[in-house]
Amino acid sequence: MNLSERAAGIQASPIRKLKPYDDAARLKGIKVYHLNIGQPDIETPDEMLQVYSNYQDKILAYGPAQGLDEYRTNLVKYYQKHGIMLDRESIIITTAGSEAIIFAMLVTCNPGDEIIIPEPFYTNYNGFATIAGIKIVPLTTKAEEGFKLPDDEAIEALITPRTKAIMICNPGNPTGAVYPREDLLRLSEIVQQNNLYVISDEVYREFVYDGLTHTSIMEIPGLEKNAIMVDSISKRYSACGARIGCFITQNKEIIAATLKFAQARLCPPTIDQLAANAAIDIEEEYFDKILKEYDKRRNLVFRELQKVEGIICKKPQGAFYIIAKLPIADAEKFIIWMLSEFSVDNETVMFAPAEGFYATPGLGKDEIRLAYVLNEAALLKAMNIFRKGLEEYRKNQ
Repeated sequence: MNLSERAAGIQASPIRKLKPYDDAARLKGIKVYHLNIGQPDIETPDEMLQVYSNYQDKILAYGPAQGLDEYRTNLVKYYQKHGIMLDRESIIITTAGSEAIIFAMLVTCNPGDEIIIPEPFYTNYNGFATIAGIKIVPLTTKAEEGFKLPDDEAIEALITPRTKAIMICNPGNPTGAVYPREDLLRLSEIVQQNNLYVISDEVYREFVYDGLTHTSIMEIPGLEKNAIMVDSISKRYSACGARIGCFITQNKEIIAATLKFAQARLCPPTIDQLAANAAIDIEEEYFDKILKEYDKRRNLVFRELQKVEGIICKKPQGAFYIIAKLPIADAEKFIIWMLSEFSVDNETVMFAPAEGFYATPGLGKDEIRLAYVLNEAALLKAMNIFRKGLEEYRKNQ
């Protein structure tokens, strides 16, 4: 018997597919610094952890398909603090941001339809598109330009009768790019003129540097019918294992249709919603402290990358990732070599090959994505190992 076309066609995660090499290195007693995955080492807030410790109900029951009323009500207050005015009925709680993205694709597109996405993009968008039976049309951005959003003509050239939406990640994973309000206003004009949806993944909203401010797609006037926002608690509270996200739109027709998808999977995790709800009232000092910590890590990694001749990268302005173009032909082979054949004092480092974050064949082959999610001491060690490894690898090319 044959597998389905979806099963045969779905992409292996470039973030996780090299794990067998990581496992093999650790079996040899080599310590691996993991800069390949966005798993922060920041501690999850006590307010969340206490919910798990103190839960006393005798039954862990189903909740509403759209999420707990108390949590959605408090999310309205959270978003108001960020200049986003919503009512509770504009929010559907999802099983992580991943489900929210899948819902957004399913509710806006038919099989065979197209979504334009700036590349490089979060690699799992590929898998979600395969599940939904839709085609991602890449809008290429460049490392040399800091992955800024291309001009209107480049975007409009990709629009076809099958185009249903433009999707962005702001701040960007894997690029760290932050789209200013002016870019969102440009997108607003394009989607309204072409009767499209705009889907905005805003999971990293708290992590914006250099005095910049994050602008949500929900703040842009005139998009009440067009805009869908995706969010998640995973990065905000360093709670990647608490699979809680949300799907937000002011388009009530979309909400009603998406609720049917939510009902089909019954409900999002109850106890994780309670934990997320407990985190909403965390003081802003918590985020100020984390932002300063990530900023220091960003500066360290960027500084160390600049010491390597031939590397091309711009300093990211958001999230906690950097994409670097290396002076080698194949970054994935280099990463495998680092895990299999190179170490310093029995330590090595792992990155994610950036090719898997592109939809255009051949792009990103010489690039890596680094996640600066480790403490400064560990990052400094990892970057020293990286530089020495790259120098040795280039000698043998």
